[in-house]
Amino acid sequence: MCVRACLETRVNPGPPHPVLLAGILGGALVEGGPSGLTPTRHVPQVLAAEENVDFRIHVENQTRARDDVSRKQLRLYQLYSRTSGKHIQVLGRRISARGEDGDKYAQLLVETDTFGSQVRIKGKETEFYLCMNRKGKLVGKPDGTSKECVFIEKVLENNYTALMSAKYSGWYVGFTKKGRPRKGPKTRENQQDVHLMKRYPKGQTELQKPFKYTTVTKRSRRIRPTHPG
Repeated sequence: MCVRACLETRVNPGPPHPVLLAGILGGALVEGGPSGLTPTRHVPQVLAAEENVDFRIHVENQTRARDDVSRKQLRLYQLYSRTSGKHIQVLGRRISARGEDGDKYAQLLVETDTFGSQVRIKGKETEFYLCMNRKGKLVGKPDGTSKECVFIEKVLENNYTALMSAKYSGWYVGFTKKGRPRKGPKTRENQQDVHLMKRYPKGQTELQKPFKYTTVTKRSRRIRPTHPG
């Protein structure tokens, strides 16, 4: 296929001939003529190399996409609130940040939802999920399949973690000094109210199934018999 010839402008007058364009139009192969562009068949997308491309945008788009192929990771830890000095609790439908270290309601099961940093957080004791509704209020729900129960983990420069709603961009999980939830529209990434720290419960190690490795023995070199000369 000659792309250069296809893109050249014809000098001689007359009815225009169909032009075949293989471009980055949703990865589709299109045919152009007097009636315009008509999709013919789908081809793989081609990413053009450009200078000064912000790779962070590509990473952000990938982390927002669901990943049903990679292995799900399940972790057990507590989330320490910087402002309240306590841990997040999932008390059924009510959420607070007043839990002491080792409190049973402060133990959270965190499941990665994508290859990137999307997570679902469930209270180990109540089995309710931490969610944010359309008003920006933190609530507990027994069913965590809704996108309102998915959060994007962000590691900040001060080594704290912020949880941003995957459905309502710019709304974060935050708490007051008294451990009361802040509404999403009133939160910002640089506020101390949204700064959280992961902590394992007392005597608890990371809850993750270890990977199994297959042991391969090294074959010994075969000694060839020597023949008398």
